[in-house]
Amino acid sequence: MSSSQSAADKASILAQALPYIRRFHGQTIVVKYGGNAMTDLALQRSFAHDVVLLKLVGMNPVVVHGGGPQIEQVLARLGKKGEFVQGMRVTDAETMDVVEMVLGGMVNKDVVTLINQAGGKAVGLTGQDGACIRARKMLLSSKENPEERIDIGQVGEIASIDPSVIDALERGGFIPVVAPIGVGENGESYNINADLVAGKLAEVLRAEKLVLLTNTPGVLDKDGRLLTGLTPRKIDQLVAQGVISGGMLPKIGSAIDAARAGVKAVHIIDGRVEHALLLEILTDEGVGTLIKSR
Repeated sequence: MSSSQSAADKASILAQALPYIRRFHGQTIVVKYGGNAMTDLALQRSFAHDVVLLKLVGMNPVVVHGGGPQIEQVLARLGKKGEFVQGMRVTDAETMDVVEMVLGGMVNKDVVTLINQAGGKAVGLTGQDGACIRARKMLLSSKENPEERIDIGQVGEIASIDPSVIDALERGGFIPVVAPIGVGENGESYNINADLVAGKLAEVLRAEKLVLLTNTPGVLDKDGRLLTGLTPRKIDQLVAQGVISGGMLPKIGSAIDAARAGVKAVHIIDGRVEHALLLEILTDEGVGTLIKSR
């Protein structure tokens, strides 16, 4: 391929992105960053460049990160094995100390550094900063007996979110990077599922889009085929049929809540694809499952 043809191809790609840049200019896009995209070096770099590019063309990305594999590594070194109930990590006091160290410290700083190295201005925070994320203890309903409640330790559900810290950062040209740790009314820390935090943030910030990066192509049917163009009603049917289960449940739950609360589009995309974020937002080639508000 000649250099002139290559340049023309690049120009054509940029021209195709223009309508999307125009449509989403000034809009907030909340991105849940997790899975392979966090642990593969090439994917880390492509994610950081995607976020910086979105900011430079006038969008307001807000990153919420997970850190499950990193937490597991530290727990293993301590001789502890992670336990999950209905996709939620059981979090005793010792595990909570690890969660705070890994999410609020190591992972948050790594994500901030990645984005800054890519030319952005990222600022890291947890839900404890400015009491941004108020939380209360989460009790799960038993599948066998819905009346029975399961205590899974210092795992929180979101009571409220104060967006003022994030609003101030956005106005200052910064990219907020949020670790999903909440604070209780007595100052206690709570581990909150990152998908739930991303979904609630998208609601409160009145985001145009919520994008959840996963380790799968998206939501799959029983034959492994990708489902897209879903609505909350269709998703309810899929959950009832057992098509959606396990770790996908918190993602789907936050996606439905965000869609019902006014977030126009929720995308569950394959974070193992380089530049998945740009492909989903700036092209018509989507790389995952689109969930529409209606």
